[in-house]
Amino acid sequence: MKFNYCPICGRKLEIKDSWDEGGVPYCPVDDIMYFDTPKPCIIVAIINKDKILLLKQSYIFKDSKVLLSGYVTNGETVEETVHREVLEESGLKIKNLKYLGSEYLSSKEIIMLTFMAEYDGGELRKSSEVEGVNWTNIEDALCEMNQDKIGKNIVKKVLKEIGYIGDKAYRCECDIASD
Repeated sequence: MKFNYCPICGRKLEIKDSWDEGGVPYCPVDDIMYFDTPKPCIIVAIINKDKILLLKQSYIFKDSKVLLSGYVTNGETVEETVHREVLEESGLKIKNLKYLGSEYLSSKEIIMLTFMAEYDGGELRKSSEVEGVNWTNIEDALCEMNQDKIGKNIVKKVLKEIGYIGDKAYRCECDIASD
């Protein structure tokens, strides 16, 4: 988030040097620096044997499925966010949560903290936030996520994590040799 005005007093911010951070928006009235910060979001690949959970959310991608994701809420850890979002959007419980790294979505100023987890129970149910949610064969995931570059990166990491050695999962990728 980029700050132009002080959220406390409404005054236009000025730029102040912050040592190694360079120029930072600053309010001299409230004596506060406002660092530009991305919005934290989680994204998780949920695995159930040879299946992966994919969602359909046309407001994200019209012709592509996606992994489950959601924003981190004040007062909760990132891990709590993953469990909450999975339960809210799918009705499922997960276990063996593993951090896979981060991705940055510059168009929305979002830092996506990526995870994989294993199914640990519950009945799959669609929330009102999604159009559809289903288990898909993990070998078909990359083909069904044709518009979701970040999601595909995560699925590729998951395939490595689970020791996948086949070629079928990558059949819809144009750049198999470069991965």
